[in-house]
Amino acid sequence: KLIRDQNLLSVFPNIDIALRISLCMAITNCSAERSFSALKRIKTYLRSLLEEERLNSLAILVIEADLMMRIKYDDIIEDFANKKS
Repeated sequence: KLIRDQNLLSVFPNIDIALRISLCMAITNCSAERSFSALKRIKTYLRSLLEEERLNSLAILVIEADLMMRIKYDDIIEDFANKKS
C-alpha cells in the first residue's frame, strides 16, 4: 500500500509482484497444513482399523467441516431411503 500511495511502482516494478506472491504462499501453506493435521488426528484416533477408502472419506468430512455443518441431514436420509427402496 505504501508503494502505491507514494507512486513508487515505476521505481520498484517487481516489488509489487513479489509481495503479492509472498502473501499468497502463506495462505496456501496454512490450508495444506490444516488438512494434514486433520488427517493425522483421524489416523491417531482410529489407528490401523480403517481401510484407505474409509480413511479418505473421513478426512474429507473433517477438512470440509464448514460445508458439513450447512447440510440438512433430513435431506440426506430421505435421499438414502429413496435409493434403497
